[in-house]
Amino acid sequence: MAEIQGSRSASGRAFGGPGKYIQRAGEIDRLGSHLSSLGRKVFLLVDGFVFDRMGASILASLDGSGLAVAMEKFNGECCREEIDRVTALVKAEGADVVAGIGGGKTIDTAKLAAIANDARIAIVPTIASTDAPTSAIAVTYTPEGIFNEAFRLSRNPDVVIVDSALIAKAPARFLVAGIGDALSTWFEARSNLESHAGNFVAGGFPAPRAGIAIAKACHDVLMRDALAAKIAVEKGLLTPAVENIIEANTLLSGLGFENCGVSAAHGIHDGLTVLEETHGFFHGEKVAFGVLCLLMLEGRPLAEIEATTRFCRSVGLPTTLADLKLGRATADDIERVARSALREGATTWRVAVPLSVEIVRDAILALDAFTSSLDTAN
Repeated sequence: MAEIQGSRSASGRAFGGPGKYIQRAGEIDRLGSHLSSLGRKVFLLVDGFVFDRMGASILASLDGSGLAVAMEKFNGECCREEIDRVTALVKAEGADVVAGIGGGKTIDTAKLAAIANDARIAIVPTIASTDAPTSAIAVTYTPEGIFNEAFRLSRNPDVVIVDSALIAKAPARFLVAGIGDALSTWFEARSNLESHAGNFVAGGFPAPRAGIAIAKACHDVLMRDALAAKIAVEKGLLTPAVENIIEANTLLSGLGFENCGVSAAHGIHDGLTVLEETHGFFHGEKVAFGVLCLLMLEGRPLAEIEATTRFCRSVGLPTTLADLKLGRATADDIERVARSALREGATTWRVAVPLSVEIVRDAILALDAFTSSLDTAN
């Protein structure tokens, strides 16, 4: 990998990330001190579940901060209609800070509304299910949940505030989905290094050494601590392994993908959204399956694919089409997935192998045949 990166040194390199990242138990109760350094009028966009259960306590935590606060419940989908609605509300409030509190779609909507209003951005993830919090990327969907477009934003969040105790109390499936999203970080970084694709910083640059090291560190932490973290959060416990995985899912994966790029794991995820059966699965669950398809598409050794499959199964991530409720999917269905995964501008094109709809379709089907043939004892 050093040789690949070095061969592009004349093209420069660039690194992007949030202004600050703060991870500590109980940090959501300290929002006032973080937000007051950014502005005076704060607009809180809050995930529906969090709004109903914690809205009052979040507002109470801001008492005495001197901030003018407006709070709005997120409608559930990062689609054009919701983005426009929130953008208009931020403008009407005259907010100079927008804080997104919740999961990835809440966060991305908050980013887009803040950018449209030239407001500062604070991100408060309440689950560690995606690497959206730190990045200058926002992914949009149709109201029906089908992938629409990924936007490169002009700036990263000013601050990311992670309450690890709160995240440890969330259902374990959220953390596991984040592990699936983070699993793609190193494998897709490797794809981009081999294909000489640019990263997502300032229009696209070669990955810097720092980004490559972070992507690899993300993978190492997952391999070491993912299972221990899953076991702990199933009991609502906060342990060093959980803290490490929260950091890997949120910060290491976020910095890794933004500074090294994504590829077919996310491209196949996007393609899977055309099949309604997958809409009940989290982003990271579909990305984990996409990782396995990426490895098959690139012709990686079966030993690597098997080891990655075993890892996914150990924490409860999908490894077959049946795991995604696609056990009865036809070759034509998977061809639809492949065609969507190869739409113009799709990240699937970032792999360093020949591509066609048929090649991607067959890689998905071959991956499913291989993983379905593995025993389920491990």
